[in-house]
Amino acid sequence: MLKKIILFLLIGTIIGCGSSKPVIVTTKQPVNWKYSKTKQNNKQVKKESSSNAIVTSRTMTTNEVTNAYIAQYNAVAMANMKAYGIPASIILAQGILESGAGKGDLAVTANNHFGIKCHNDWTGDKVYKDDDSLQECFRKYNQASESYQDHAMVLTGKKRYSNLFTLPKGDYKAWARGLKDAGYATDPRYPEKLISYIESYNLSQFDAKVLGNKMAKEEAKVLLNDNFDADQAGLYEIQKGDTFYSVSKKFNLSVDELKQKNNLSENALSIGQKLIVK
Repeated sequence: MLKKIILFLLIGTIIGCGSSKPVIVTTKQPVNWKYSKTKQNNKQVKKESSSNAIVTSRTMTTNEVTNAYIAQYNAVAMANMKAYGIPASIILAQGILESGAGKGDLAVTANNHFGIKCHNDWTGDKVYKDDDSLQECFRKYNQASESYQDHAMVLTGKKRYSNLFTLPKGDYKAWARGLKDAGYATDPRYPEKLISYIESYNLSQFDAKVLGNKMAKEEAKVLLNDNFDADQAGLYEIQKGDTFYSVSKKFNLSVDELKQKNNLSENALSIGQKLIVK
């Protein structure tokens, strides 16, 4: 009888141990697996979201902003060089410097890319900004192209800039110094800044495109040895008694052709104003 009881207890112990072992194994495996998988996914999500944030939050460098500005406005600069005789490199360099490559306050709020102030003859919209003096008046335009057009009108229309048009169109250094001498800017380093932009971004290539590479070199050689007046440079300065009709007849143009060359629609002329006649 004692032997039967001992045998019964041994069998029960064996059965009990065998049934509890699988329970321990099955509870550990799913828990460990689930935790490991979840942790891996979290890391992957964090890594992906982090890399996306870097891409979307990246700002353009100064060089990228400046190159984008040049790409946007080099065509209008070359067109103005053809029409008015102002080197495209100078136009672009002034635009970059004065407007902060299109990101400055005046460019953003007033489409003024050349820092042109109101002066007495301006009748358009205005904005006020601290400059050499407090709250100075600056011209405001509806779009940037109007600013480029007005820049050409200021340089060709004001007598103090007339000496610029005796300079070689391929000599951007002479033009940069000439602008400072004519009083375009008060910054003593203005010429150096323009020249630096032109050479850093190869803006003289646009002068060469307008003039032609060979033509640019030949013109520079000729003009350095000659002192052309306004008429020889393709400009005519309005004198007392001049009208569109008299000027157009003098240069074998129609009145409409003369107005078109100078992008003018009104009939008024002022003494000292310069018109493109060639």
